[in-house]
Amino acid sequence: MTSGRRRRRRWAVPLVALVTLAGCAGPVPQGGDAGTTATTTSAPPADPSPSPSPSPSPSPSEDSGVIVTTGPSDFGPMLFDDRGQAIYLFDRETSAEPDCYGECAAAWPPVLTTGPPRTEGDVRSGLMGTVERDDGSVQVTYAGHPLYFYAHEGPGQVLCHDVTEFGGVWLVVTPAGTPAP
Repeated sequence: MTSGRRRRRRWAVPLVALVTLAGCAGPVPQGGDAGTTATTTSAPPADPSPSPSPSPSPSPSEDSGVIVTTGPSDFGPMLFDDRGQAIYLFDRETSAEPDCYGECAAAWPPVLTTGPPRTEGDVRSGLMGTVERDDGSVQVTYAGHPLYFYAHEGPGQVLCHDVTEFGGVWLVVTPAGTPAP
């Protein structure tokens, strides 16, 4: 293999990552505001081994539920998991029934659990729930909204608030269960 070929391959992965991240931002409306802010927040303490994308599976203990907590962000207090991964809702879903499958769920993995979800911080346990997905997995809901991660964020990042994708708007969730402004 020539050194030119090696060089091109090394650039392929960062280029694909950049294109993927750009897909979340959507078009920039006139006036220069993209309606999304790429930010790193002071989210809840993250696991010491950062993950490049959220795991669709719950915490390591198979008999305990995923932990949903709160933390500060540029959009005010919002929901995170215990690793500091931002949690979103999809405004196209008007009930607790998920509508995000296939390519949508690949980009926006559901927050899954194997037991009753647990709450920390300012999360209201009375708003927490679950719903069974088509594949039998159990997705966490909050205030009647199925919850999701964005696949191309790391802990403490909030890259896709107020982004239109897959026929709806993705919004971070406040402790009250409403989308952040």
